[in-house]
Amino acid sequence: MVGYAFMGMAHSQGWRNARSFFDPPLVPDLVAIGGRNAEAAGEMARRFDWQHVETDWRALVERPDVDLVDICTPGDTHADIAVAALEAGKHVLCEKPLANTLEEARRMAEAAERASEHGVRAMVGFTYRRVPALALARQLVQEGRIGRIRHIRAQYLQDWLVDPESPLSWRLQKDRAGSGALGDIGAHVIDLAHFVTGQRLTGVSALTETFVHERPLPGDSHHGLTTTPGTGRGPVTVDDAAVFIGRTDAGALASFEATRYATGRKNAIRLEVNGSDGSLAFDFEDMNVLHVHDASTDARESGFTRVVVTEGSHPYVDHWWPAGHGLGYEHGFTHQAADLIAAIAAGTDPEPTFADGLAVQEVLAAVEASAANDSCWTPVAGAPGRH
Repeated sequence: MVGYAFMGMAHSQGWRNARSFFDPPLVPDLVAIGGRNAEAAGEMARRFDWQHVETDWRALVERPDVDLVDICTPGDTHADIAVAALEAGKHVLCEKPLANTLEEARRMAEAAERASEHGVRAMVGFTYRRVPALALARQLVQEGRIGRIRHIRAQYLQDWLVDPESPLSWRLQKDRAGSGALGDIGAHVIDLAHFVTGQRLTGVSALTETFVHERPLPGDSHHGLTTTPGTGRGPVTVDDAAVFIGRTDAGALASFEATRYATGRKNAIRLEVNGSDGSLAFDFEDMNVLHVHDASTDARESGFTRVVVTEGSHPYVDHWWPAGHGLGYEHGFTHQAADLIAAIAAGTDPEPTFADGLAVQEVLAAVEASAANDSCWTPVAGAPGRH
C-alpha cells in the first residue's frame, strides 16, 4: 500500500477485516507500506501489522513479493503509480477520483485494459457502493421496483472548512488534488448515481465557488506546500462547492451538490431516485436505513417505508452481526477488499473498473468546463447517446 494517512488507515483496516470476516479465496498478506515519511509509515506498519516499510513507491512496486498495489495517495501521483504497477503485472486498487485530469484518467484506463488481457486486475475505490443500503437500492432499481427513472437528486454535504482559519492542506491545492469539493466528494455522488440507477450522465450545466481564498499555512512540512510551512497564509486554488444539473442517457433529470461549507452537515451523502412506480432515498448520516416508496400502495397507507438494512438477506450483512446491529463507515473498506480478492481469484474484472472511474472523471471535466464558461450546457465526453 502506498500512503499512510486517513485513507491508508481505512484501507489497512479493510484488508485485515476481509481475511477475518469474509473467508476469502485468497488471503491478503500485508507485505509492505510505502510513504515518504519513514517515521509515519513505520507507525502505520506497527499499528496494522505491515511487515515492511518503503520510502519510494517505485521500490514497493518492484518488490517480487508484492502482487497487488493499493494506492491511497493524493491524486497527483495516482497515474504514475497505477500505470507502473499494472505494467509490472501487479493488481491495483486506486482511491478516487481516479486521477487529477481527464488525460491521466484515460491513460490509467488504457493501462488497465491492456493489463486485463494478461489477467491483471484494476479497481477504483468508490467504497460507498458497498454500503449495504446503497447496494440494496441498486438491486431494487434493477428489479424494476421503482419503474422508469425520472429524477436523480444527489448531494454530498460536509462542513469541515466552514472556519476560515482552518489550515491549508493538499486537498485545497489544485496541483495536488485536481479539484476541491467537486473531485473529493462530488465524485462519490456522481459514481453513486451511475451505480444505483445504471444510467450515465450525458451533459451538465454547472456552478462552482471558492468562499475562502487564503488559509493559514500548516505547522509541518508534509503537505507539499511551496511556501515556508508554519508562517503566513497560502492560496486556495480549488473549488469549495459545486452545484450542477444534468441529464442521463435514459432521459432522467439530475441535480448534484458537493460542498464542504454546509454548516452542521458532517458527512451527509444523500441520494434520492424518483421513478414512475416508486422512489428510493438514502442519507449516509443514517447509513443503515433505506427509505422506499411503493407508488402502488393504497393512498390511505402510502408513503416512504423506513427499511433498516441489517438483515442477513441484505448485501454484505450476513458476514457481520445479528439483525439490528448496524454497520459503520469502515465496513465499506472491508467489503471493497473482499470483493477485489474474490474477483482476482475468479479471474474477472472487479467493479468499479478503471473505466467506471474514467466515466466519473469525464463528468468532473465537463462540470469544470461548464462552470468556467458561464454555466453553459456541456456534453460529457465518452458518454453514451440518449435512448
